[in-house]
Amino acid sequence: MSTSTAFLPGARAREKLAAGKALRATVPRSSHGGWTAAPGRPDPVAVIEASNAGRLARLVPIRMERMAESAFGFYRGAAAIMAADLAHTPVSGVNVQISGDAHCMNFGGFATPERNLLFDLNDFDETMPGPWEWDLKRLVTSIVVAARHNDFSARDAKIAALAATQAYRTRMQELAAASALEVWYARLDATDILDAARSAGARRRRGRIRDQAATDSVRAAVAKFTHVVDGARRFVDDPPTLYHSTATDDDDFDVAEIVGTYAWNLPPDVRVLLDRYTLLDCAIKVVGVGSVGTRCAVALFAADDDDAFILQIKEALPSVLSPHLGPSEFTNHGERVVRGHRVMQAASDVFLGWALSSTRSFYVRQFRDMKTSADLEAMDAYQLREYAQYCAWALAGAHARAGDAAAIAGYAGKSTVLDRALLAFALDYADQNQRDYERFAAATSAPA
Repeated sequence: MSTSTAFLPGARAREKLAAGKALRATVPRSSHGGWTAAPGRPDPVAVIEASNAGRLARLVPIRMERMAESAFGFYRGAAAIMAADLAHTPVSGVNVQISGDAHCMNFGGFATPERNLLFDLNDFDETMPGPWEWDLKRLVTSIVVAARHNDFSARDAKIAALAATQAYRTRMQELAAASALEVWYARLDATDILDAARSAGARRRRGRIRDQAATDSVRAAVAKFTHVVDGARRFVDDPPTLYHSTATDDDDFDVAEIVGTYAWNLPPDVRVLLDRYTLLDCAIKVVGVGSVGTRCAVALFAADDDDAFILQIKEALPSVLSPHLGPSEFTNHGERVVRGHRVMQAASDVFLGWALSSTRSFYVRQFRDMKTSADLEAMDAYQLREYAQYCAWALAGAHARAGDAAAIAGYAGKSTVLDRALLAFALDYADQNQRDYERFAAATSAPA
């Protein structure tokens, strides 16, 4: 994954590298190691229940059920818990735009406007400016939790987690020496991941994923989720995860209104494209783990009988980071998500935009446009290690695009001091996550 550069750090970059290195005097890299709960740590079950406030009540049980399935499922939905815990951990003082929820299932493949398949961070619901360490700690811990979920050995979990920390650190060193334009244009193409596979079996599996994504996924999504009823194309109801809303549902959002305000926030050229399509139908669509219960929908557009596509509409709530980092500069949280998305991701969906309906914020993007995701449960230990490296490589790129790569690289350094500290944190926090999960599972299974 390493890429050579024709540039060595210039004078300004050398100054920033030195400034980053100097931060170790006040916040040693070893201080990031380990985890101990702060006094008065909130009850994790209470935090989850509080995060359900304002969500669609009939969908909340789905969220709770998905989180109760496993410690890894719980971790995916517990961003608010970890944000509160991270607020008590050391930070170097270098802030960038961060994801806020950079666990390993929030990375994957997606299409660029040029129809290339890239691998990158793909979830920005919690994005805000903040400490880069928070994203990296959430990623590395997720690797340990995933390894345990797959019943890998403690040694394999450590190796995978260290692979992530090393990949992030060494990639940031490369980006610190690159030009600003090189950093901005850097990306991880699916072909690079395919070529890097060490075994024929891995190459075949990745090749199938790439080939499936390269097919007309837009038409495939329309064919899978819609059908023609009385001459009109409509979404196929599949409750409770896909269904048409009714007046009695009290969903408190109007898709047609959202589409209208969304269109006005698009660049003029994209608005011209969208104007060629007509909104035919919309439905509630439950997605993810942490997002379940928020107001999410899919909207079907068509220009002709065989020319249709789907937009995904997601409610944007205040970031789980805001209680610890302060309020966002954006009053519309959809705009907060989109702005962070465009800064951090190597390439963004052409239809990405934000909207406002009544007092609720939303963001919009194309649904399943060459989107791929990892099957963690099908991975062996070596594949998880590779995957951890790709995630960390992408995260370093996102942070470098959004902030100061040289300062982070200077602080992280070239030794394994930070790697070992982050591993110690991840192991301890994975233990904490297991305890929180067991408490949550017991609470949700108890009779009402």
